[in-house]
Amino acid sequence: MVEILTKFIAESGFAMMTPKTAIVIGIACIFLYLAIQKGYEPYLLIPISVGMLLANMPGVDLMQPPTDGKIGGLFYYLYQGVKLGIFPPLIFLCIGASTDFGPMIANPKTMLLGAAAQFGIFFAFIGAIYLGFTGPEAASIGIIGGADGPTAIQLTGKLAPHLLGTIALAAYSYMALVPVIQPPIIRALTTEKERNVKMEQLRAVSKTEKIVFPIVAIIVVIGLLPTSAPLIGMLMFGNILKESGVVPKLVETAQNSLMYIITIMLGLTVGATANAEILLSTQTLGIIAMGLVAFAVGTASGVLFGKLMYKLTKGKVNPMIGAAGVSAVPMAARVVQKIGQEENPSNFLLMHAMGPNVAGVIGSAIVAGVLLKFFT
Repeated sequence: MVEILTKFIAESGFAMMTPKTAIVIGIACIFLYLAIQKGYEPYLLIPISVGMLLANMPGVDLMQPPTDGKIGGLFYYLYQGVKLGIFPPLIFLCIGASTDFGPMIANPKTMLLGAAAQFGIFFAFIGAIYLGFTGPEAASIGIIGGADGPTAIQLTGKLAPHLLGTIALAAYSYMALVPVIQPPIIRALTTEKERNVKMEQLRAVSKTEKIVFPIVAIIVVIGLLPTSAPLIGMLMFGNILKESGVVPKLVETAQNSLMYIITIMLGLTVGATANAEILLSTQTLGIIAMGLVAFAVGTASGVLFGKLMYKLTKGKVNPMIGAAGVSAVPMAARVVQKIGQEENPSNFLLMHAMGPNVAGVIGSAIVAGVLLKFFT
């Protein structure tokens, strides 16, 4: 009996656990705490955390590819949607069907804030080149600065597939941690007076404008940059469905069922790529650090451009909305709204922040198209 029990313990997962796997399991548990207890983007962080947890439990082969006629692990097959670039355009379809472009159309100047926030991508790209990464690898690392998981996956899958797991994990982790990362940067770069600025109510945008905009965007953007078609095309397609008003069932499916299904599969498989040996390697830690720098610089450049607009408009623009220029939609806009309300409970900045937030989504997809054009 003792021999059987000893053998059972020796062959258990606990007996195979290494310090590295224990560290990653601990990180997954911290992420779960942040998602459940603190409410930090639970729809993203819970699937990612559980994927990390399951993939790093010793003896578990959920990411195992098929070999010698044996069926692969569950996550291996789900991950093909990431690897083959299927999930990112579908997510963009859902985002388009869920997003009102009205605030951006009503105040086109906010597009400049979305463009300014993309500076973090190029900053990290140049930094990665200096650190010895190749052009395609540096482009894939830099795109993390857009805080756009689907775009990061789409670009990396084309340019540097060997970095796909690491970059997808970094991009989605930073998206989920937007409420943690952005507030200190915003407060450090703005004064109390600037944070208290109330902006004028946006003009009403007609239905015609809302329908024409995505059609024109498809023709102009994809006409100039065909490599942006998968993301821009699906984003605008989703928005056309929404604004047409004649296919409510398709819109409802895209906004709810499809979005949640893809989020579950994407989150689990992105988390499952966080294998302890890979995640805790020097290269991976460097990529994650560069991604954080890219995201921080993107947020800062958006806020700084917002401060410039504050000066040029003589105090009519709250510079905090520039932080929403990263494409974590609508998380970044909600962060701006929350800080604005903390400073002044009567200040409502959400719709103003949605302008640069939507522009950031479009901007990061365009930047990805540019990088694809140069490096493929």
